[in-house]
Amino acid sequence: MAARGRPRGFDRDSALRCAMLLFWERGYEATSISDLTAAMGINSPSLYAAFGSKEALFRESIELYGRTEGSSTRRAVLEEPTARDAVEAMLRANADMFTDPAHPAGCLVVQNAGSGGISDFLTACRRSDHDVVRERIDRAVAEGELPEGTDTDAVARFYTTVLYGLAVHARDGADRTQLQIAVTAAMASWDEVVRTAGERAS
Repeated sequence: MAARGRPRGFDRDSALRCAMLLFWERGYEATSISDLTAAMGINSPSLYAAFGSKEALFRESIELYGRTEGSSTRRAVLEEPTARDAVEAMLRANADMFTDPAHPAGCLVVQNAGSGGISDFLTACRRSDHDVVRERIDRAVAEGELPEGTDTDAVARFYTTVLYGLAVHARDGADRTQLQIAVTAAMASWDEVVRTAGERAS
């Protein structure tokens, strides 16, 4: 028997994706429970029964985003043979994703930065991205790709700053070509960023 208040044929995964897209488009604060129930095709009791609360639903939406559209960063770090290749692949794949017309522009995490009670949660999400990039650069130092003593935190911070900047510009209407030009410029600075980070560390 279906749970009380839940419509027959309720598809939790599909409803969650609808919620993710709505949060991505409108932002956490601007999205009401009635907006969510309309987009998800369920009523309020069903939403609370399935997800617990608006905040819990948002957190699940972020997890879904990280497994799907938002997976480019971790995938690049795992698949590319060098740190430089990984950072470039991360930026280029995200630039494409941020401007894909199949979903809202920009990044779900960046779009909701500073939103009330979820601010700390989103800060942790962004810090996790930074840590993934820094750990790949740490590995590059250990393997001799980058000089001993490179400030890997500084290099990672520079390129995650570029990453989040791409998301903001996409949200503001920049197209794929414009973002890819920015990526090319950022990667042309790789040697200088690494050199500067080495000097800072010393």
